[in-house]
This record gives sequence, C-alpha cells and structure tokens, in this order.
Amino acid sequence: LWASWRAAFGDELARQIATVQTFEPPLDLTVGSDPAGWAERLEAELLPTGSLRRPGGGSVQALPGFAEGVWWVQDAAAALPVRLLGDVSGQRVADLCAAPGGKTMQLAAAGAQVTAVDRSAKRLERVAANLQRCHYEAELVAADAQTWRPEAPLDAVLLDAPCSATGTLRRHPDIAWLKKPQDVVKLADLQRRLLVAAADMVRPGGTIVYCVCSLQPEEGAAVVDAGLAAGLPLRRRPIDAAEVGGLAELISPVGDLRTLPCHLADKGGMDGFYAARLERL
Repeated sequence: LWASWRAAFGDELARQIATVQTFEPPLDLTVGSDPAGWAERLEAELLPTGSLRRPGGGSVQALPGFAEGVWWVQDAAAALPVRLLGDVSGQRVADLCAAPGGKTMQLAAAGAQVTAVDRSAKRLERVAANLQRCHYEAELVAADAQTWRPEAPLDAVLLDAPCSATGTLRRHPDIAWLKKPQDVVKLADLQRRLLVAAADMVRPGGTIVYCVCSLQPEEGAAVVDAGLAAGLPLRRRPIDAAEVGGLAELISPVGDLRTLPCHLADKGGMDGFYAARLERL
C-alpha cells in the first residue's frame, strides 16, 4: 500500500494519508433536510460539503433524530457522489451496488424515483430497513448489475462499484491485511464491466457517476480512461469546486473527484473516494 500511494500521490501526501490512519475517525451524518438546524441539535459541525460531523464514540442510536429517521451515518466523502448528479427531482435513477443504502436514501431525499440494485438479497434487507427508518421509498432489485437492465433508459445511474476499499482503512484497518495486489486487478476488471453496463442503461444526455472508496488509481481514473479509450459512448463532465463545498483540492486536473484521508485533516479527515461524472452521448 505504501509503495502504491507513493507512486500515485508522492512522498508527502502518502505520509499524510498514512498518518491519518492512526486516529479514530469522526462520526459523519447526512440529514434529509435542515442540516444547520440539526447541526445545532446534535452539537455537530456543519462541514463545507454539507455533512454533519461529531466526535467518534458513544451510542449512535441514542442521538437525537435517530429513531425518527432524520439522518443516517455516512462519511463526508461518501456523501459527495450523489451530489454530483445535480437536481434529480422527478428523475429515474438507478443506484447500482446499492447496499447498505446511504446513497439510495440521498437520492430518495432529493426527490428521485430510485431503483436500488444489489446482487445480494440479504444486503438489500439492510437497505429496506434503512429506508423504513428514514421514511423513504425506493424500488429494490436483487440482481447482478452486469446483466440487469431497466425497462426504459434512465435519466441517471450512480455506480458505486465494488472495490478494495483502501480509502476506508481508518474504519476498516483489516483491509490492509486481507486485500492483495491481485485483488485490485480483479476488481478493476469487474469495475470496467460494470461501467459498460451502466452506459447501456442511460438515455442520451443522461448522467453516470462512477465511484469507488479506493485510493488505488487502477480502480479510479484508470477504469474511466480505459472505458473512454475503448469507445464507450460517454464523455467527462468535469466537476466544479463549488459542487463540493468550494474545496478545490478535492478536484483532479481532469475534473474528477479525488478525496484523500488527509483532506480536512484539521477537522478529522475523510475517507478516500474517487468519482467521475460522465454524460451519455
């Protein structure tokens, strides 16, 4: 991991990424409405990206608003890909590889007609439970996103692809021991196939957001670049810093999202995430 981070980000950023792993991560929350008001009630900080942040520890279920379904736990970086879709009110949107459902609930809260697709029926039970607690609705489909297709082309697709999850080491330190370099190669191949499938689901002019909670470049921009080079009928729609709370450091030179654990370090850091916004030609 250290060697791959040095190669991808340079010595200084790699050291900052590694240093953040030694601290307990904060608790980030996404609220369906009135984030400023709930920040006050939860004694939380409202981050520039729109998430609420509290120190880690304690009982999540005991916090105000949990039982009422006002908010759900979601890292600040994980909450960004849905926002890159823009105004989805009234749009037909598929959330591929949807479990445990944080992004599905974001889409439902924004007024989208959501179809949550996951190959695991068991994991979809958790999505259903989260939707019920937070009083949102979505169509749940247990299917392999590589072969599933909607009845009609969609307005947008969010593809949160299976990945090595090396951007979440602060929360899941066992990943550093369980994942191997060959896993990244296999996952990148799956990600490319899923991106091809997503392109087949969207109407011309529709939007795809491809994302992974990985720090490995093979699973990020390399997947998108390979798809575009292979002739997928897609083009990048660069992300503007204003869409991510004005944090220009989160935007790559080609306009993709690239969060690192050391971003917002003075506030507790954030998960490592990659996302690209693509338009169907």
